[in-house]
This record gives sequence, structure tokens and C-alpha cells, in this order.
Amino acid sequence: MTIVITAFERSPDGGKGLARDTRVRWALEEAGLPYEVRLVSFQAMKQSAHLALHPFGQIPTFEEDGLALFETGAIVLHIADRHAGLLPVDAHARARAIAWMFAAVNTVEPPILDLVTARILEGDRPWSKERLPLVMDRIRERLNQLSARLGEADWLDGAFNAGDLMMVSVLLRLRPSGLLGEYPGLAAYVARGEARPAYARAFAAQLAVNAPA
Repeated sequence: MTIVITAFERSPDGGKGLARDTRVRWALEEAGLPYEVRLVSFQAMKQSAHLALHPFGQIPTFEEDGLALFETGAIVLHIADRHAGLLPVDAHARARAIAWMFAAVNTVEPPILDLVTARILEGDRPWSKERLPLVMDRIRERLNQLSARLGEADWLDGAFNAGDLMMVSVLLRLRPSGLLGEYPGLAAYVARGEARPAYARAFAAQLAVNAPA
């Protein structure tokens, strides 16, 4: 059965690869799996048909052979667990790769998303100027830790795997802020992820959806 994922009919980022369907597209491209994309509007995301797939009314979702999944970490893990190339064969290395997947979405991404909230949704609040530096400091703390762990290595734990896919996807959200430029090692790490042919195909596919008519 053909894999079907959902994506924004018109992405808020204009197709710059920041929408979360890019992560799923990338994983599918790395695994060499064909897939179809069903585009949904913001209005449709809140309707019962989509809520049956994603109870929080977001994207992406994943459907295959009667299985419906939401949450990018779960979707990417499902793909990686069943197709070679995204998780190591060695059991310990595999467990570490999965740990990095969780770290990306549970430890590194939350303060980055908080920055988006502080700038866009709370930017007009009287206390926003005082809060913003605190948010930036929390991000820098995580980046300091991640940078120290990565060191001079190309990837987080041996060869590229699903942990790197998720981490690079999360770090890409920092590009508009300029914070990533403060960490040359992490910036180079992200660039290596973007240079992978599978990422290039995923990015191009999302950009094509959002190209001006």
C-alpha cells in the first residue's frame, strides 16, 4: 500500500524546509520509499477527518496499510525501524541513535520553539524584551552542550542515522535567528545534513508545493 503523508497546503515558512513534514519526507527519501502527499489547509486541519489522524490538528501524518501515525519522531522511528539505512545494525548503536532522536525533540527543540513563540506570538507583550534574552540563553546552553558532544565528528554517533536526521531538522529552525552562526561546528554539521541527496530531494519537494503560481 502506498505511503501517504500530509503537509501544509501553503507552508508558513514558504517552503524553506522548516515545516515538520520535511523530516518525514527526508526519512522516506533516505529509505528509498515512494510516497504520496495530501495537502491540507489550516481550516481542514481542524476538521474531523484530519483530527481522526492527528488529534491535535497538526501536520504531518503518516498512513500505510491501515496504520495511521502522528508526531514526527514516531513516524521517523517507524520508518527507520523497518527499512535499512537509518538505524545501525548493532543493538547498542541502534539504541543510542534512538536516544538522539528523543534528545532532538525533547531536549533541544523545546527552547527553540520557545524562541518562535517569544518573537512572533508574544513580541507585542510589554514583558517580551525582558523574556527574550532568557530564551536565547536557554538555547545557547543546549547548543553549548551539543557542540561539546559533537566535537570534531561528522555525526553524533558514528555514521549518519535517524538521530542526526532529527537533530539537523531541529537545528535548522535556528537559522532565521542567527544563533546557529555562533557555533561553526554545529553550522557545519547542519550543512552536512543539507548536503545529503535525500535531504535535497525532500527540500525540493516541499519547496515545489510552495512555489509561486
